[in-house]
Amino acid sequence: MCTNFKHPVAKDGTVCVGRTMEFPDVLPWELGVLASDHVGKSESSSNGKTWSAKYGIVGVSGFGKPWFADAMNNAGLSGHLLYMPDHATYYAAKNDGTDIGILEGLAFILGTCSNTTEAKAALASLNFVNWVPKEVPVPLPLHIILHDKDSCVVAEFHPDGMVVSDNPVQVATNAPYFDWHLTNVANYLSLSAENPKPVNIGGTAFAASGRGQGFRGLPADENSPSRFIRVLANVQFAQQPADQKSAEMDTVRILHGFDLVPGTVMEETPNGLMPLLTMWSTVSNLTGSRYIYNTIGDPQWYAIDLAKTDFSKTRSMPFTTTGGFVDLTV
Repeated sequence: MCTNFKHPVAKDGTVCVGRTMEFPDVLPWELGVLASDHVGKSESSSNGKTWSAKYGIVGVSGFGKPWFADAMNNAGLSGHLLYMPDHATYYAAKNDGTDIGILEGLAFILGTCSNTTEAKAALASLNFVNWVPKEVPVPLPLHIILHDKDSCVVAEFHPDGMVVSDNPVQVATNAPYFDWHLTNVANYLSLSAENPKPVNIGGTAFAASGRGQGFRGLPADENSPSRFIRVLANVQFAQQPADQKSAEMDTVRILHGFDLVPGTVMEETPNGLMPLLTMWSTVSNLTGSRYIYNTIGDPQWYAIDLAKTDFSKTRSMPFTTTGGFVDLTV
């Protein structure tokens, strides 16, 4: 389970993308930095994709590898891998220099592309193969969401080939396929930020008893189609922020509306039944070149300024896993 969205553009032009990661606690998440001169080679086949990066990357990775689940580069392009159970079909290796694994995809795309137009061309050069590294204990049915300041692209892996779509609503969740979610939007056109007008029945006026009734019918469960509509409603009716700080804070407010209470959603794993947890959430400030995150173990939000990040070397560091409350004497 994951939720991804672009917040409305601020009055000063700030563009922020938010993302949650809901997953069982089975992976060693960490913060990764990939050098701007990184030379990559896919491990997915004997003759996998090779590339030379032009842009530095900061994001959430794992296992000390450049296997990013979420990241942005210093050109203002962000990438996000979202879960797609039963809706991701990877392909047989071609061994012709196009093969790549899904976990390697963001390192290549963000390392070589500055916007979604370039990213679409880069995607067309790839053959995503059915490759799961031995370190990873779970299957990897995923799709790719890419944002620049103006647009969003979705790449899905259908049985008959990869499908790359422009995303006009600029939100995404999980299965089923993206075109289904767009069709489903038409079922919720009556949602409104305003209360319905009073109605007169038999000479008696009936009015809403409180504010917020315009959202009656908004789905509240945690299933992917419901979260798609819920986050789209939040984005559609969100007030335009004034500036960068307001845009980042408002993106965080939407993200917290999708935090899971531990135990409310359970999933079968190789270790048995486990709760899905909001392991971490991120804000990619595409215009301000800031990557902001918090984790399940530390609700403090940390902001990384990519303009001040050393992209001369590749490295990773563990997340902060303790903290959250600041003692205060009054």
